[in-house]
Amino acid sequence: MKRILVGYDGSGAAETALAFAGDLAEHYGAELHLIAITQLPEIADDIETEALIERSEPITRKLLTDAARRFPDLRVVTSAQVGHPAEQILRYAAEHAIDHIVLGHRGRSFFDRWLLGSVSRRVVAYADCTVTITRPDTHRQAVSRPDAP
Repeated sequence: MKRILVGYDGSGAAETALAFAGDLAEHYGAELHLIAITQLPEIADDIETEALIERSEPITRKLLTDAARRFPDLRVVTSAQVGHPAEQILRYAAEHAIDHIVLGHRGRSFFDRWLLGSVSRRVVAYADCTVTITRPDTHRQAVSRPDAP
């Protein structure tokens, strides 16, 4: 495993995914890739869209920079994208030869997932690599270590 991608938005689910991916990257000596995606509204005019992108860019960059600083011993690559999250994650993974994608599960109800769709479901269905979906309360230690009790 050489490159691990985590979808990151600062939420509790993303924090769990980041911790899991960081453990994996440390264990395997892999690069950690962090991607944050600004999703545009379905119905918006060009002026609203431009304003949203301009407002979100510095926030997204800071979010990624702060997350990357947590892993001083790893090579961390960050990317801020605009578009549909599943599409952007899959595109990035293909373009950067990602070996493993880690995403957080948001815990939405069945009805919400059915009505809105699921980024995780789409990524699992179409990714050309292994995908791990973490749940907020399940991360203990991603990789067993020989020195662990």
